Amino acid sequence: MKLTIKARPEDFLVTEIASILFASKGAFGVYLLKKSGWNTVELIRELSRKLNLPRELFSYGGRKDRYSQSTQYITVKSPKRLELREDKYSLKFLGFMNRPMGPDLIEGNSFEVVVRKLSAKGALDARAQAEAVASEGFPNYFDDQRFGSFDERQGFLAQKLLRGEFNGALKIYLTSVNASNAAQERRRKQYFFEHWRDWAKCFSQAKTICERECFAYLVDNPTGFTELLRKIPAEELATYFSAYQAHLWNDLLRRLITSIPESPFKTYPGIAGDYLFYIGKNESIENLILDTSGAKFRSQDKLIESLYHEVLVANGIKQAMFNKLKTRQAFFKSFSRKAVVIPEDFSFEVHSDELYPGKKKFILKFRLPRGSFATMLVKSLFS
Repeated sequence: MKLTIKARPEDFLVTEIASILFASKGAFGVYLLKKSGWNTVELIRELSRKLNLPRELFSYGGRKDRYSQSTQYITVKSPKRLELREDKYSLKFLGFMNRPMGPDLIEGNSFEVVVRKLSAKGALDARAQAEAVASEGFPNYFDDQRFGSFDERQGFLAQKLLRGEFNGALKIYLTSVNASNAAQERRRKQYFFEHWRDWAKCFSQAKTICERECFAYLVDNPTGFTELLRKIPAEELATYFSAYQAHLWNDLLRRLITSIPESPFKTYPGIAGDYLFYIGKNESIENLILDTSGAKFRSQDKLIESLYHEVLVANGIKQAMFNKLKTRQAFFKSFSRKAVVIPEDFSFEVHSDELYPGKKKFILKFRLPRGSFATMLVKSLFS
């Protein structure tokens, strides 16, 4: 079933829950950031420009996407008490802290999500599935939002880096398009894609500072891919790394679910691989914790070790490659993640849909731990 969510920004409300250690004085100002129509990374850049403060003074714990109304905490290393109120965002000073905001301070997020345009039967089926998810949870996949840097034609930039395919990695960086690109930018990137390695032609169409610097360098250094990749800002490169790391973890979880004998599952399509949801209670994985890929990946479970090896082989990479990256601005840092997550404070209601006459809307309220995706819970109900 194709879902109709985020029909309006207020149909997807996200509130960050964090342990903020306020102090009477401190080097870091703590702020409540409310936004709509911006993702966190882009808005931090905008705040840096708007407030005329260096980007490195800003810190946050979690990235919230643009298609929601979200509230989160950020810190700014500045003694000033800053305030901003614009059409789609606001910044409110709360106090001081002796450290920057980070992921470790986030306890979770609370959500209110409206799913629209449901038939009466669809709403009835979702009600039954919601009762199961409330008690049994759902597979804790990284959702499509994490894969905004994935290029359907070329794959993952981070995979190219691991495999030493530096030409391919730089090509993704300079030619990949996404939903936020304007039509002119899309055409320009397509031109780069079609004329790749003809650096003079690419330079003739370059517009941004980054494009002009890269292609000018390649005109003089036709195979200087590594040097240019090393100039990608650390925060930007970390986004590419986290996308690929999430893809590998999802693949491991998929293989784990399909490895369970006589365990049926449902499928929901994803942009970088399908999401598989087991049907009924599955005690064999509900308490498992899986590490993400990285130099220090470990598992004492022989099945998980075997499936992880399958994931690496399928992606054409080896464990040792995580230690041999030629770009050192960012790293694959392995961390643990629950295979299954159970929502807290879960409730749901079914009402007539005021936007789609004759249809139903499903209103969900719940809380998830840090790093879990509300959209994945929704997909588990409607797969």
